[in-house]
Amino acid sequence: MRDVPEALATRIESGAARLCHAWIVTLADNSRLGFTDHDADLSVEGVTCRAACGWTAGAAHQELGLDPGLASARGVLDVEGPVEADIRGGRWDGSRIEVWRLDWSEPELRVRIGVGQVRRLVIAGERLTLELEGPVARLDRLTGRTFGRLCDAALGDERCGLDPGGLAAAGCDKRFETCRTVFANAMNFRGFPDMPGDDFLFAQPGRGGLNDGGSRR
Repeated sequence: MRDVPEALATRIESGAARLCHAWIVTLADNSRLGFTDHDADLSVEGVTCRAACGWTAGAAHQELGLDPGLASARGVLDVEGPVEADIRGGRWDGSRIEVWRLDWSEPELRVRIGVGQVRRLVIAGERLTLELEGPVARLDRLTGRTFGRLCDAALGDERCGLDPGGLAAAGCDKRFETCRTVFANAMNFRGFPDMPGDDFLFAQPGRGGLNDGGSRR
């Protein structure tokens, strides 16, 4: 729940509020930049938010529950030479964005309406669009490896280890048997062929045969 200052809420309810947006961008090195859709610069959280950038709030999408939520902001790319260079150089990638709603006649009357991370930057001519995702998006992101019976390497890549020059017409179905018999590359297989399947839950102790804990291969 947002903590809206009582004075701001009163102005909004009475229709006397003079509202605008402000964005504060925090880069990886903790330097901060500010922008606003008002027609004059504003000071928000100790950051001067520039009005000459032409920033506007884009579409927002937020569902109930644990949906990560998406929003966007748009502005003119040519915001002082160093800023444009930072954007094109990747310094804005993954940066943190705070979105504020405030009364421009009294900027202390403000409420933070969202915090997000830059997921993607789209540059078209002089226009810049930032696609933002909320903090919950981290729960929806895949990290690390997925364990399965099939190989998760690409044929001929560094993890596969085979020379890609001789694999132009080759195909791989990711199975251990194919890796071993077709490519003689079992040592670099990146799957887990002996991982138990669903039938393991119903398996019964085996009788007879050699059961010494050694390799099954």
